[in-house]
Amino acid sequence: MDGRVVKVGFDHLPEQLALLIKHVFLYLLGEGLAPSSASKYALGSKAIGEAGIVNLLGVAPTEIGSFWAAFSARGLPAEAYACAKSILRLLCKYRLNQWADSYHDVISALPLPFKDKYAVVRSGEAFISAGDEAAVVRFLDEAAIQAEKSLLALEDVQDAAMLLCAYQFAMRPVQIAMLTFNDVKVRREGVDMLASVHITFRMAKQRSSSATKPLLRRVKREWTPLFVEIDRRFQADGDDAGARVFGATSANEASRRISSLLRDLLELGATAVNLRHTAAQRLVDAGASQEELAEFLGHSDVTTALVYYETSANQAERVNKALGISEIYQRVARIAHDRFIGPEELAQLKESQQIGGAPHGVPITGIGGCTSGQAACPYNPILSCYGCRKFMPIYDVQMHSRVLADFRGVARFFHDSSRGDAVSPAYLQLERTIAEVQAVVVELEGAPS
Repeated sequence: MDGRVVKVGFDHLPEQLALLIKHVFLYLLGEGLAPSSASKYALGSKAIGEAGIVNLLGVAPTEIGSFWAAFSARGLPAEAYACAKSILRLLCKYRLNQWADSYHDVISALPLPFKDKYAVVRSGEAFISAGDEAAVVRFLDEAAIQAEKSLLALEDVQDAAMLLCAYQFAMRPVQIAMLTFNDVKVRREGVDMLASVHITFRMAKQRSSSATKPLLRRVKREWTPLFVEIDRRFQADGDDAGARVFGATSANEASRRISSLLRDLLELGATAVNLRHTAAQRLVDAGASQEELAEFLGHSDVTTALVYYETSANQAERVNKALGISEIYQRVARIAHDRFIGPEELAQLKESQQIGGAPHGVPITGIGGCTSGQAACPYNPILSCYGCRKFMPIYDVQMHSRVLADFRGVARFFHDSSRGDAVSPAYLQLERTIAEVQAVVVELEGAPS
């Protein structure tokens, strides 16, 4: 299933009952149920148990109401009740113990235990924090810059691009894993211009294949170097256009790699599902309609995602975390640093923890320290320090104001000298850094953001 080998065992039951559940499993597959769902239903027989299955087989249609009331009170997992209903439908098919096809509606009407599928959304546990979102954006910015210079290994570029798909497009792991080079269109618009990248993927979790429609998305321009680099290596190797873009063989592998990246590099205990929920909430907070949200998530029913609007109404103070450089992003960046430190504490730090460098030829020192050490940072010092959760800015508004003025001068030079440079990843990184330095200055001055 989804490229994985899943074993559905029946050895938890006696031979005759195991044979029955095998027939149930094959019946469900024959009815067009997804293999993953069919296997879950079949394995639900473990929770029912031998005695429970025997009792169910002895129930006639006229007795099912009272039996089901007691059965529901057992509080079994949802797949156990789905398995029980499947057994009854199999009895209908073969007209056993007075059951017949005319009782399908009766079986469908049997109530299932209530389960709030969106409990984690309502509680907010499904979302990553504003600071964590800032960390994801920063990571993708830096990865795109390194990818443009071909400084990353192929798997690292692929992992970053998978994270991009989950974060920007709320793609499910199965959609990410199934993406092929036929689904990626890279258009190079000029030597000094960033390419445009469009990807196409199909809706998932639909009841029928006819409802599975293609979805077209455009990659955020400053992150396109990730896909451009993957495409460049694909062209150089001469692989088949049907090859998987990220080299993932299953949804499980894609999910694992994204979670590993979030945990190891960004120190986030999150998954692709958390990024999907967060992207949906971000869109709702930005004022998207029900139809726009359903199209974004790939839902065929516009009412499915109403919970995000309920959650948004309960989060009036939640930051509207749109992508890009804006006042909104500055508010996110403001909280993305460690504590402020004084000059004395800065002087006592190890030399490797004292930040210094010459970005774009501008010598800068004394802006603060790093909790992990500058040598251990894989990113460009100073340009990447502001807004980083490990950054300990010095409590000196004049120092940061001078840095802000220096960076603004470099930005004006970029803009005045070449329009092409003004849309390069390096310029966009500088623009983001200016916003983050500005946020630190505003925070020190105590002015409202």
